[in-house]
Amino acid sequence: MKIVHAASELFPFVKTGGLADVCAALSKSLAEFGHDVSFILPGYRQILESAAFKKAKLKLVLQLEMDQDFLRGEVYSLPLSKRQTLYIIRRDEFFDRSFLYGQPGRDYDDNDRRYIYFCKAIVETMHLLDIKADILHCHDWQTALAPLFLRIEEQDSTTSLALKTFFSIHNLAFQGLFPSRSFRFTNLPEEFNAVDGLEFYEQISMIKGGIFFADKIMTVSPNYAREILTPDFGCGLDGVLAVREEDLIGVANGIDTDVWDPSSDDALPAYYSVDKLDGKSACRSLLLDEVKLPPTDKPVYGMICRLTEQKGLDLVLRSMNFFVKNNCRLIILGMGDQNYERALKRWVKAHPQHIAVAMKLDESMSHLVEAGSDFYLMPSIFEPCGLNQMYSQRYGAVPIVSNVGGLKDTVLSISDDPEKGAGISFEPTDEGLKVALEESLKLFKNKQAYSKAQQNGMARDFSWKKAARQYEELYLTSI
Repeated sequence: MKIVHAASELFPFVKTGGLADVCAALSKSLAEFGHDVSFILPGYRQILESAAFKKAKLKLVLQLEMDQDFLRGEVYSLPLSKRQTLYIIRRDEFFDRSFLYGQPGRDYDDNDRRYIYFCKAIVETMHLLDIKADILHCHDWQTALAPLFLRIEEQDSTTSLALKTFFSIHNLAFQGLFPSRSFRFTNLPEEFNAVDGLEFYEQISMIKGGIFFADKIMTVSPNYAREILTPDFGCGLDGVLAVREEDLIGVANGIDTDVWDPSSDDALPAYYSVDKLDGKSACRSLLLDEVKLPPTDKPVYGMICRLTEQKGLDLVLRSMNFFVKNNCRLIILGMGDQNYERALKRWVKAHPQHIAVAMKLDESMSHLVEAGSDFYLMPSIFEPCGLNQMYSQRYGAVPIVSNVGGLKDTVLSISDDPEKGAGISFEPTDEGLKVALEESLKLFKNKQAYSKAQQNGMARDFSWKKAARQYEELYLTSI
């Protein structure tokens, strides 16, 4: 098959979260299965300044209609492997910026124009390069209008650009909502600015366009696919999704087991594996040293996330006394909402022997946090899939997770199955987290039970090959 993926992030070129990892691993796996995979990505500053971009070649010059203007753009190609090609959409006015989506705490005011332009560029690139894809697979709101633009272009040019279109919802909370006046940048007929189109409470919703006009709608776990059909998790779009329920499919993400492998991870001071765990203690010692926390025989808890309400930061802040009272260590890596950043800084200042926070995006340190932690904390209020709970199991850090979304699909609770269980699950409430943390202390004291949970997690197969085969089958049965 010829498969085209489009997204706003791709590891290792540009990344703010799991979207980049998922897109990279899925594309790589599909190429390894023998399919020709193209990937279309905005030309952000991080990419233009990378060593890899020096090898890219200019393929096309675009002229894209945006309201009453025609805006120039360039398309560069970069081979990634024998069967993988990256296409980079360059328009410096839109993408040559320090941050992807906005300054800390505020989105860019022109994100509507930036990503409507990108959606149009995806389709025009496919058209001018005559790719004739079997599948166009778009990811999240930044690409959500491409399936609609593609069908419009096919009608106008009487040609086939893709047999089927797929749209993946990685997080329904991020919808690409803009004022109704932004619709003019689409240059679509006014009939699409309606309740059964992009209109959403006197705004336009880009993600709604993907839901309505893609042939298949994907989510990143089966449980999340069920959840978003309910008012509690549907973010106002549960009714829209119910219309497309027959075409809504959940496939749990995998992880790139070449990148995330403690037996060969160069970000670690020592290698280790499920059969030989000795090196994990060196990782634990280095992690504590790196964040300037003293050694302890009590558990070390790690957490890597955007500092947002979704990730359960309120629950964590209300549970901080647990770590202090029990002489444990809590290490948080991430940045985000300034209110959470300030609150965490106050706890670090008050309890520098127990709590450390590194407010940055650091890929190498994220590997060390997974390897050096005894428990990995993930108290999300909602979680479409999540990757860190899978990384933590692979790295022998027992996950403590709320029982929502993909966390429920990927962590088998010890309380549900003492023999095969690898984690601790709880309701995302103050009482739920309190009980889970107390349970983790008891588990850590029982060395045999803790070791069994570690080994159960490390033995699980979270590789992308299993998930990618499901996507392959869905693609093949749809065309």
